[in-house]
Amino acid sequence: MSISKETELIGMQKASEAVAHTLKEMRDFAQPGMTTKELDNFGGQILKDLGAKSAPYITYQFPGWTCISVNNEFCHGIPSDTKILKEGDLVNIDVSAELNGFWSDNGGSFVLGEDVNRHQKLIDASRQILHKAIYHIKGGVRVSDIGHLIETEAKKRGYKVIKNLTGHGIGKSLHEEPSEIANYRDRFNPARFKKNAVVAIETFISTTSTYAETLHDGWTMVGNNGGFMAQHEHTIVVTDGKPIVLTEMNGIWD
Repeated sequence: MSISKETELIGMQKASEAVAHTLKEMRDFAQPGMTTKELDNFGGQILKDLGAKSAPYITYQFPGWTCISVNNEFCHGIPSDTKILKEGDLVNIDVSAELNGFWSDNGGSFVLGEDVNRHQKLIDASRQILHKAIYHIKGGVRVSDIGHLIETEAKKRGYKVIKNLTGHGIGKSLHEEPSEIANYRDRFNPARFKKNAVVAIETFISTTSTYAETLHDGWTMVGNNGGFMAQHEHTIVVTDGKPIVLTEMNGIWD
């Protein structure tokens, strides 16, 4: 969507605060021995208390309130009563929701407890690259140039990017134009960021894979060459200068 009046900005701010608060609380609540379904139910209750509705649930009938992916799962992991979190797990939580007609999306990867499996370097790369990418976005900038920046920064750190997972426009629905904000230079995408547009910017930084493949459950995605992936995401408003990071309170940059 494009922000055209103050009421729309306020609506996006409230929806974004709901998903950002939920993500932060879920990250703080997660602990070894807990099932991913327990963690999801915790987040789902927060959304409900805030009057927000799970976007993947109402849009795609996703079997959970949030997406929780663990270790070799890259994204869209289904919360489960049988999946128990362990010390050192690489966990990704993606929270998107609708509130009073406005939609917002955010996500982040983190190590649960002590970093016994040495995932923190990958996570830090994803966080730092997202920050750099977002603060290079303003009206008129080519979408493909931001993708080039993300891939270049990943390569500098010895990592790859996932080419079939992208950021996207958002606001009046979960996925809007621009429909694909890739993590590499897509030479076939002539689109430019427009002032006042609301977009969800995501980094998909991986150790060995370049594409994500869907498992038999129809949702969970893993790497075509295995390995691990870290994802971080903010919903922003594009301006002529610094963007407005609507989901900044989720604390992924803290």
